[in-house]
Amino acid sequence: MMDRYQKPMRAVVDEYVRESETIFTLRLRLADAKDRAVYKFMPGQFNMLYLFGVGEVPISIVSDPLDPELIDHTIRIVGRVTEGLARLKAGDEVGIRGPFGHGWPMSLASDKDLLIITGGLGCAPVVAAINYALKRRDRYEKLSLVQGVKHSNDLIWQAQYEQWKQLPGVEVFLAADQSGPAWPFHTGRITELLDQVSINLKECLVMICGPEGMMQVAAETMIAKGVSPFSIYLSLERNMQCAVGHCGHCQMGPNFICKDGPVFVYPEVRDILQLEGV
Repeated sequence: MMDRYQKPMRAVVDEYVRESETIFTLRLRLADAKDRAVYKFMPGQFNMLYLFGVGEVPISIVSDPLDPELIDHTIRIVGRVTEGLARLKAGDEVGIRGPFGHGWPMSLASDKDLLIITGGLGCAPVVAAINYALKRRDRYEKLSLVQGVKHSNDLIWQAQYEQWKQLPGVEVFLAADQSGPAWPFHTGRITELLDQVSINLKECLVMICGPEGMMQVAAETMIAKGVSPFSIYLSLERNMQCAVGHCGHCQMGPNFICKDGPVFVYPEVRDILQLEGV
């Protein structure tokens, strides 16, 4: 096992970006040139971010793999470590272990339509895939993005979605279960938007992340429309503490989310989603 999986690499905060009251992005630069030379990742993988003297947490990588300098992580404040990370500023240091896990199968999507469905605040795992596809438009056909949030105030990156919507071959659908008076998009469940998506159901690849209930409904909806279950991939979340399958906290049936996932082909997890104690 490589050293970067065991001992954190030093990284410097290049920029802190406030996305909302509870969500922020850290743009990190590995401090050692040797680490920068060997560090590689694919969309959908994650790092363990280590706050010295406090602890570490698994965070999805949202930047494009071709960026040789900066590694972006979008983080929601949910506990002691993320609260500490939220107090960092440019020039501060953190530790990075990774990358870990299996990412999105971007190569399988080549020459196909790509449908990305994400719900709630957990959209970070697909952002790297979106950036990856947009910078390589010649490899993919139509790109359809469907994003749903519980309340319209929860939507981050609205300007980014609006920018993506203007690009050739890209369609964007946004929904909120509850909307404010100025909300210009769909009010209702995210799955209600799937009828509006115009993709080649026989030649597509579907990527989904968010709450497990939403992911399962979205996956089954697309299967009913004619998409093969083996063309649907989900990114799962569990309590990942070691990232190498040693601690057992993220075990799900026969798999460990940290090393066998977090991205799974849908039939592999179809029967155990939303089940407790598996």
